Amino acid sequence: MIEQISTGLIDWSRAQFAMTAMYHWLFVPLTLGLAMIMGIMETIYVKTGDSFWKQTAKFWMKIFGINFAIGVATGLILEFQFGTNWSNYSWFVGDIFGAPLAIEGILAFFMEATFIAVMFFGWNKVSKGFHLTSTWLTGIGATISAWWILVANTWMQHPVGMEFNPETVRNEMVDFWAVAFQPMAVTKFFHSVLSGWVLGAAFVIGVSCWYLLRKRHQRFATSSIKVASVFGIVAALVVAFTGDKSGYEVAQHQPMKLAALEGLEQGGTSQGLEVVAGIKIPNMLSFLATRTADGYVPGIENILEGGYTMPNGETALPAEVKMARGRIAIQALADFRQAQEAGDAQAAAQARAVLDKHIAYFGYGYIEKPADLVPHVDVLFWAFRVMVGLGLYFIAFFVVSWFLNRKGLLSGDKFRWLKILAIVSIPLAMVAGQAGWMVAEMGRQPWAIQDLLPVNAAVSALSPASVKTTFFIFLALFTILLVAEIGIMVKAIRKGPEKVDGLSGKLPAETVPAAGGSLSGVERDSDNK
Repeated sequence: MIEQISTGLIDWSRAQFAMTAMYHWLFVPLTLGLAMIMGIMETIYVKTGDSFWKQTAKFWMKIFGINFAIGVATGLILEFQFGTNWSNYSWFVGDIFGAPLAIEGILAFFMEATFIAVMFFGWNKVSKGFHLTSTWLTGIGATISAWWILVANTWMQHPVGMEFNPETVRNEMVDFWAVAFQPMAVTKFFHSVLSGWVLGAAFVIGVSCWYLLRKRHQRFATSSIKVASVFGIVAALVVAFTGDKSGYEVAQHQPMKLAALEGLEQGGTSQGLEVVAGIKIPNMLSFLATRTADGYVPGIENILEGGYTMPNGETALPAEVKMARGRIAIQALADFRQAQEAGDAQAAAQARAVLDKHIAYFGYGYIEKPADLVPHVDVLFWAFRVMVGLGLYFIAFFVVSWFLNRKGLLSGDKFRWLKILAIVSIPLAMVAGQAGWMVAEMGRQPWAIQDLLPVNAAVSALSPASVKTTFFIFLALFTILLVAEIGIMVKAIRKGPEKVDGLSGKLPAETVPAAGGSLSGVERDSDNK
């Protein structure tokens, strides 16, 4: 049986996991985005034979490598926390949740680890084609890693393909393909991974504009912007499309999350989507949730009170009824195990029948009051709008960057504001990603697994003091890693791409020390101006 734990322990365990995940997601999306961009650049090099593109790809590979190393370190700690801080969760659903993570580690991570070595150290040692293949397989490996991790996360949002075994008190996988390829997982994969592509594109454009502001490496910068802006346009549009699809799927499977995102207390038909300050787009929320302009969208109170017709055609039960049925299921499980230990087959069969009837509400038995089913509305409301607003901003930003760069207007002193904005856009892309995960994870609260296991029943029986201590240890460690990464990246960016002398793709060489000596040691050449 799973016991409920103190609120202090739950809060600190959640805070530690959230902090680790948020630090980890600072690095992962940039890895995913840069992997694709450097693959495109190396492909251009192999197709054209222009060594300029080789050195351009190598520069972004250097940045990729720095980021990749830190991302791996934070990711390992994140996975260990399932066993240390969330042992009840690991026991209850480990057979299911562990499968995609195991595949990710065995298949995808080893693919990355193998080919990343060739990518970094194989220049001039293997053929161009084999090196290009290694570069792409490194990026594909990182993307496959993301797939399996997102499959696991999606299962927490919409658990499918499993069956509860009362003899082991565990959920066991019965349909791997339902877990791995449910529609919600596909949508989440494209939405999350391509948001990483958006960050990668924003990063490349931002760094390139930094060079343009200083009139350094101008061919390198404008060529990088050319690739990244087109890449970013495609990625941002797909993110918007999958975001819409994700909203529809949330409405089907997590109505409380949708109601919280909109701050919708009382639902109804023909619901408008609030932008900010009471400004609404008529009927848009109904269309998002039901694909009809006059569809019914339940609010927070409606979900707690029940009585409305759900998307599957069934009538929603009141929260109190679900909680009562959950307590019946918990008691039936205890009776079943007690009867088994006593060797009473008839009593065990009777308890099993009661359990099977109410197992769908098992998790609700650990909910103390209906209000606990409501996530933090204010945080979700604004996190959602930050995410969507920045998503729309990046579509416009990439289009403008592409247009001005295509017209050759970024090389001179014009549009200085855009170059500065491009640099600012790097952290904005990170903020958008963090806001998205806040929507996904905080919107699921109080559930560790939607409708199956609440966080108060998933946490390990640790002392709050020990979790609090490790929280600050990890916070200090991750901050040191982040500062170190930023420092190494800034040093690499200041140094700039390697020079290519005497080749058709000659990069700028600079001989005049930068003002203040901050960029000393870099040479200037008129070819880059």
